[in-house]
Amino acid sequence: MTVLKAEDMHCENCVTRINKALGAEGMKYSINLENKTVSVDGNEAEVEKAREILDDLGFETVVQ
Repeated sequence: MTVLKAEDMHCENCVTRINKALGAEGMKYSINLENKTVSVDGNEAEVEKAREILDDLGFETVVQ
């Protein structure tokens, strides 16, 4: 499990957008709005893909 910090995630609308985008790719993940994190369950390539998707949505991420 890789944890990505997304400081720009601040509301349920953000969570909905992330769910829709990552869900469409069939990824295994969980979102914690309170901690502003997205945990991705996958290999390095899947984590990179998730980071690209989040970046496209306007969420810059940092691996924790």
